[in-house]
Amino acid sequence: MAQREPLASVAEIRERARKHVEQGAVTDEYKADRAAVVKVLNELLATELVCVLRYKSHYYNVSGIHADAVKPEFLQHAQEAQQHADWLAKRIVELNGAPDFNPQGLAQRSRSEFPRSSNLRDMILQDLIAERIAVESYAEVSRWIGDDDPTTHRLLRQILQVEEEHALDMKKLIAGLSRSQIE
Repeated sequence: MAQREPLASVAEIRERARKHVEQGAVTDEYKADRAAVVKVLNELLATELVCVLRYKSHYYNVSGIHADAVKPEFLQHAQEAQQHADWLAKRIVELNGAPDFNPQGLAQRSRSEFPRSSNLRDMILQDLIAERIAVESYAEVSRWIGDDDPTTHRLLRQILQVEEEHALDMKKLIAGLSRSQIE
């Protein structure tokens, strides 16, 4: 059995806390490349902001006989994407970074896209594609961070779970509508 390092004394912990107080939540125990994590979290933040805008656009622009059935889903997903954006921005600040809300370049920083959709089927299909991008992105970043940043890892896994639910919602919506019903 490998011998574990002894725990720091209370005095040592207090001294380290006082010595690096300006670093906030980032302690010597933080093992990830903070700058790289902040950069990737800003990409995910941009992705969530684009998702908010796409879902809001779909919410306000959907029309037709099935519009009232899908509008609540679009609105709920927009609200949840906004919550994810807020959580990511908060975590970026905790890591002594700056959340990038600059609209200039938002689409380029985002992993998902904002294509124009003219009918309900296209809207749902584009949302499903975006949700699949989100699922892959959160899973990939979560694996990349691993145990080097357990707080961010937990946050990403929490968001991933919701993104998987969103993908399932979109899959069910698209399966529930026949092509002739939508066009």
